[in-house]
Amino acid sequence: MKYKKWSLEEKLEILSSCEESGVVATCRKYSVSTGTLYSWKKKHEKQGEAGLKVTYDDRSKELKQAEEENRILRKLLANKEIELEVGRELLKKKFGTSDPRKI
Repeated sequence: MKYKKWSLEEKLEILSSCEESGVVATCRKYSVSTGTLYSWKKKHEKQGEAGLKVTYDDRSKELKQAEEENRILRKLLANKEIELEVGRELLKKKFGTSDPRKI
């Protein structure tokens, strides 16, 4: 099932419908799980409308992008280190020296 993001107005409408027609009927009507409905109900009772407001953290999206970029850069760096080590090993075999920087 596809994840749906509900607006504040939709959540309030669903909660009011829940009080009128019951939890099961409301969940079926709006295709909302009972767990989600009870979670909204609990938040609404504790914090009011502020508890139901939709908040998106843009920072987390930027953080995920930065982490992905870091992962790619680390992989590239590791590959480059492997190439350098292979090159050093080949120089050792070719010139028979233990320190390729002396060449």
